[in-house]
Amino acid sequence: MNETPESGRRDREPSRRTVLMAGGATAVAVGLGGALAVDASADDDTAADLCYTLTSETVEGPYYIDADKIRRDVTEDQDGIPLTLTLKVIDAETCKPLKDAAVDIWHCNAVGVYSGYEASGSGGGGGGGPAPTGAPTGAPTGTPTGAPPSGGPGGPGGPGGHQEPTDDSRYLRGTWRTDRHGYVTFRTVFPGWYQGRCVHIHVKVHVDGAWTDAGYEGGHTCHTGQLFFAEQAVLLTEDVAPYSTNTTTRTTLDEDTLYPGNGHAGGLLYLTYDRRHIARGVRAHLTLGVAPDETHDGS
Repeated sequence: MNETPESGRRDREPSRRTVLMAGGATAVAVGLGGALAVDASADDDTAADLCYTLTSETVEGPYYIDADKIRRDVTEDQDGIPLTLTLKVIDAETCKPLKDAAVDIWHCNAVGVYSGYEASGSGGGGGGGPAPTGAPTGAPTGTPTGAPPSGGPGGPGGPGGHQEPTDDSRYLRGTWRTDRHGYVTFRTVFPGWYQGRCVHIHVKVHVDGAWTDAGYEGGHTCHTGQLFFAEQAVLLTEDVAPYSTNTTTRTTLDEDTLYPGNGHAGGLLYLTYDRRHIARGVRAHLTLGVAPDETHDGS
């Protein structure tokens, strides 16, 4: 996916936006099959003309692979709890849905490994880099010379850096286009966890490009973010295989250093699942309010 600098960027004043923030309460309905947990006090997709604040931007992380797979079902052969993820992309200023935008998602598998980087083992380093081993000993000596490591905080393995793929695996990655109502739906599995990060999914939104037989070309990235999961749901996955085999200490949502802490505007997903049988599957959805004339590539 080739990107070109954005053109015609216009100034956006927050005061011009109508802000609607759904609360974080959890509604629980008891049905024949058990208890259905619905993590939403209001549905953010009930009216097409609702306006939202801009969805928070975050770092890309080191394990992004550019538009490698144009598909909605990214599961491949990965075991895990089925997850249906529906995103609606709107212009946060005009509230209009963005048609034909390209949406990327990527995340680790149930035991914390990213495809394309299996040689790195379980993720870490803020966005998916290999976790450091051992601890430094003694006092630092000498004076640092040369330029600092590239890739932002933490160097190449840190939240802002990028690492080149180590293999050809591409499970749990995909790109698809939004429909005329701004919706895109992916089929995947509930992500696992790795050292230093809470459970999350990475997401990018690309606009002003063209869909061709080869995929999506041109345009620019107007949003780079991450999607997060409520602790109630993540706790239930710990008893389900293969998540139960993941021995890495899990970072909670409140402990995570990249979660903005602002609820749905920060990427916290609305979730629906049977709390007694979460292994049957989870449905997640969220509206992403973006600034289509701006560029946010996560760097």
